[in-house]
Amino acid sequence: MNAAVAFILGSDSDFPAVEKGIALLRKLQVQVEVEVSSAHRTPERTLELVRGFEKRGAGVIIAAAGGAAHLAGVVASHTVLPVLGVPMTSPLSGIDSLLAMVQMPAGVPVAVFGIGEAGAINAALFAAELLAAADPGLKEKLLALRAEQREGVLAKGRRLKEKLEQG
Repeated sequence: MNAAVAFILGSDSDFPAVEKGIALLRKLQVQVEVEVSSAHRTPERTLELVRGFEKRGAGVIIAAAGGAAHLAGVVASHTVLPVLGVPMTSPLSGIDSLLAMVQMPAGVPVAVFGIGEAGAINAALFAAELLAAADPGLKEKLLALRAEQREGVLAKGRRLKEKLEQG
């Protein structure tokens, strides 16, 4: 499998918002492929990329786009792979992007996450969870990540208590 998770960005300017999600997948040793294509300006390329992702073994596609944000829906209309939409910020704070993604007609599903970086991280984690259903090793890595996150929160709580006791 070349790319277990394929990212398709509407613009290279979307990369900073998805970068941590990509890094997280790499930490989990999930193969990642990243491409840029516009649903409106390069629709033929978008279709070619979707077909290529399928041929190379992608299990999930994450589509990140802003503004009209039709990319996730266009991708979903050309595949039965799970498509995870990540709305990007825009002049309307990303609300337009979010609404464009969640208003998919019945029959062409797109799972939509929060706007920007947090949404991209959650989409990456959700993609890993989808893949982990058939990969026990990945499931173990996700459980270890959850334990790591838990310990991080507990450590922050201890540091805050210490600070308050000193003050």
